[in-house]
Amino acid sequence: MAPWDFLFDESTYKVGKNGVSPIQNMGAYLGGSAIQTVGDNPVTAYRQLVQQYAKNLAGETVSPAVAAAEANAVFYATPVTACMSGLWPRLIGVLFKRIPKFGVLLGYTFLTGHDEPGYAAATAASILSAPFINPVRMIEKQQRAFLKQTGVEKPIMEILRESSAKWFAPLFRGTIPLMGHSFASAILGLVGQPKLQKYIQAELGKSGQFGGSATNLVASAIVSPIYVVVTNPLSRLEVIMQTNSIKGKSINVFEAIRELGADMAKFGLSGIFRGQGIGIFKAIISLTLFHEGRLFITRQFKAYNVRTGRIPAPA
Repeated sequence: MAPWDFLFDESTYKVGKNGVSPIQNMGAYLGGSAIQTVGDNPVTAYRQLVQQYAKNLAGETVSPAVAAAEANAVFYATPVTACMSGLWPRLIGVLFKRIPKFGVLLGYTFLTGHDEPGYAAATAASILSAPFINPVRMIEKQQRAFLKQTGVEKPIMEILRESSAKWFAPLFRGTIPLMGHSFASAILGLVGQPKLQKYIQAELGKSGQFGGSATNLVASAIVSPIYVVVTNPLSRLEVIMQTNSIKGKSINVFEAIRELGADMAKFGLSGIFRGQGIGIFKAIISLTLFHEGRLFITRQFKAYNVRTGRIPAPA
C-alpha cells in the first residue's frame, strides 16, 4: 500500500461525529497553522536573535541585557527585513512540517477510533515528524542568523547550495532537541490546550460572559508559561546548533549543552532562560491564533457539510 493511498480511501472524506471529515480536519489544522505563522513571525524572529546573541562576534558569552540590546539594534536598523525574516520557509514549512506532524497526530487518532488527539498520538507525532520538520527550521534560522553582519536575509538557495556540499547533512542539525521540543509542543499545545479550553469554557461559560475566543485566550495564557519553561532550554540548544555557519564545523548536542551550562554558570538562570518572557508572549499569540484559525475554518467546513446535506442541520 502506497503512503498516498489514503487520499483515495472513502473514509478520508467521510464526515465523522465531530461534523467534519478527516481531510477537512487536516485542512483546518493547516489553515490555523498558516494564520499563526504569519501572525507570530516578528516575535519568533526577535526571540531567536535574543538567544543567538548570547555570544558576540568574538565568541564571548555576553549578558542577557547586552544580547537584547543587540537584537533591538538589528530590528531598529532593518525593521521590515527583521520582522519578515524566515517567513517564507515557515510558510512553506506549513506543508513540509505540519503535514507529517498533523498527519501522524490525526492519523493515529483516527486509526485508534478517537475523535480528539490524545497523548499517545502526540508522542508519535513528535518523534516521527522531526526529520521532516528540522530542515525547515534550520533554513528559517539560517536566513536570519547573519542579519547583524549583513542587514539582509540569507537567500534560501544559498543555504541549500552550502548544505549540498555536505550532502545536506547540515539541514538535520538540532534534530535531537527538536524531538523534545516537538513533544512538548504536541502534548501542551495540540492536546492540552484544547482540553483545558473545554474545561474553562464549561466553567466560565456558565456566566455567559465568556465566549469561545475569550476562553481560548485564557487557556493559551495558562498553558503558555508551562510550555515555555519546558521548551526554552531546548529552543536554546536548537539555536546554538542551527545558527553557526554551515561551512564551518557543526556543533553537536553535547557541545551545545556545555555551552548552555557555561552560560548558566556565568549568568545563572537568566542565562539558560534567555528569551523566556518573549517566549511566553509568543506562545500565547501562537496558540491563540492557531486555535482561533483552526476553529474558524472547522466551523466553515461544518456549515458547508450542513448546506450540502452531508450532516443534518443542528436543532
